[in-house]
Amino acid sequence: MAQSILDKIQTLISANLHAMVDQALQTNSVAVMDEYIRRAARDLENLEDATVTVGGSVKTLKRKYDEISAAVEKLDRDIDTLLTRGKSDLAAAAQADLNSKQNLAQEYYEQWQSQQNEYQKMLNSKVKLEAKLVTIKQEREHLKELMKLAEAKATTTKAIKSLNDIAGVGDEDVRNLADAIRARLDREDAQLEMSSQRLSDQMDDVLETSAIDQQLEERKKRLGLGAASAPSAAASSTTTSEASS
Repeated sequence: MAQSILDKIQTLISANLHAMVDQALQTNSVAVMDEYIRRAARDLENLEDATVTVGGSVKTLKRKYDEISAAVEKLDRDIDTLLTRGKSDLAAAAQADLNSKQNLAQEYYEQWQSQQNEYQKMLNSKVKLEAKLVTIKQEREHLKELMKLAEAKATTTKAIKSLNDIAGVGDEDVRNLADAIRARLDREDAQLEMSSQRLSDQMDDVLETSAIDQQLEERKKRLGLGAASAPSAAASSTTTSEASS
């Protein structure tokens, strides 16, 4: 059972986050990441239960090994004592018991070491999966924000949906990918700001020119400087009066 859980955990640990992020961006949804998080949380809980069980087994086997080893050491000393006292029959019986206990001690030792190795693998897998789960949860939120920004930028959305040019495959650190996408969005923002600034400058130029023209026209009116082909009303009135007189 422990091996089956470890196989599942290893599959999750080796999941290609680069491909997962690509899929999330292509579908404009973090559903694939949510499914990974659900599976990882479920299997992590099962792994923790199994780790506790195996850890308990390790302690039991070590305790039994320590007990049988202590009995072996005592028997070994007792055999020496019996032989020095000339009690060969008792020494032979003790030797047979010692051989049996040594074999049992060896079995306990091998089982203990085997379970210890399994226990260590489970602890290592637990740490790795927890770290990966934290990473994908963080990047899920980052990607949601990125996709919200991308929705308002058609050109950027199109670019984000094609990430083949981003280097790295396999278990790529998704933060690098998110940073690359952020950099692209930042560039798009900068371009948008630059275009907006150009338009703003053009509008300011037009408005400024218009304001200057209006000011000059008002000044001409005040000075009575109309166009040559269209004399001012005041000038026409003066000319008419002089002609009448």
